[in-house]
Amino acid sequence: MIGGGSGAFIGAVHRIAARIDDKYELVCGAFSSDAEKSKASGLLLGIPESRAYGSYVELIEKEKQLPENERAQVISIVTPNHVHFAPTKMALENGFHVVLDKPMTFSLAEALELEKVVATSGKLFCLTHTYTGYPMVKEARQFVASGKLGKVRKVYVEYPQGWLSQFTEATGNKQATWRTDPKQSGIAGAMGDIGTHAFNLLEYVSGLQVTKLCADINIVVEGRKLDDDGAVLLKLSNGASGVLMATQIAAGEENNVKIRVYGEHGGLEWQQCDANTLQVKWLDKPTEIWRTGAGYTSSFAQHNTRTPPGHPEGYLEAFANLYRNFAECVDGGLEGRQPSPESMDYPGITEGVRGMAFIEHVIESGKSEQKWIDLKI
Repeated sequence: MIGGGSGAFIGAVHRIAARIDDKYELVCGAFSSDAEKSKASGLLLGIPESRAYGSYVELIEKEKQLPENERAQVISIVTPNHVHFAPTKMALENGFHVVLDKPMTFSLAEALELEKVVATSGKLFCLTHTYTGYPMVKEARQFVASGKLGKVRKVYVEYPQGWLSQFTEATGNKQATWRTDPKQSGIAGAMGDIGTHAFNLLEYVSGLQVTKLCADINIVVEGRKLDDDGAVLLKLSNGASGVLMATQIAAGEENNVKIRVYGEHGGLEWQQCDANTLQVKWLDKPTEIWRTGAGYTSSFAQHNTRTPPGHPEGYLEAFANLYRNFAECVDGGLEGRQPSPESMDYPGITEGVRGMAFIEHVIESGKSEQKWIDLKI
């Protein structure tokens, strides 16, 4: 692991998710940009002192020198955005598979360069857009793809948070400090942090791509340097329209990501606060309630279901599904076999590039008087 040392939120989440299926063992790390803190974090996590490295460069160089049956196989990178590109590029070029936290890079230019590196490295790459790991999100995708709803006409997706309703970055909150700093986060705040999740969820479930957008981007809290609120009108590749909302100043809101997709014959709705439920709404018959763990769900939902019906499956399990599916693909490569389609269903480099394109175009539109712009890569 690179990043994710003492005091870091997402590093612990990655470690828990990786271990749920016993397919990973944490064997080494560079857990902080401060060498001493990195080594101290490694010892706290049970890493041998010789493999608790002072920097990601040292980690990659020394791990590469170890015998193949001893060195790390997968490097998980959980640093702030501005330290995504360089360690990912170096890891791939030196023969390591990579799991990377989102958004993929600091800029679209870096994302496009990384796309080339992935293509030439021969190594696997996973981007942790967590919400695509939920069983009923996968069921929603399969439901839309089956054509049962008819042609998709309208998509709504929203991600409301309230934790940045105040000038929290001034209090020393580590998570708020780097996420609102243009030097560490990039050109976007809320739209980069959670807007990319909403964007990815929309394209994943609908099976469509955003082709044009019109954004209203706001900085609501006085003194903040990056956007903390926004809404985007969207045009999709089949001619449908969509609406995306992402805000971190909706006081009282937590993380209730929600998506609704409407076709010619009906619609569906999923939200994280009731993640085991998928509502299917019909034009001419009663609404259906589809549930995680039921025998009638698709192979993709069943493959990512862990508990019997009625037991809630949440954020950690969804995260773990990405790690488990990625591990099965790594194993498939080692064993010379083709992984199942269900195992290959995890976000990768294409989703990462599109996410960075979304960020740059949405900020461009937000600052423009023209508003409607084409999403080009």
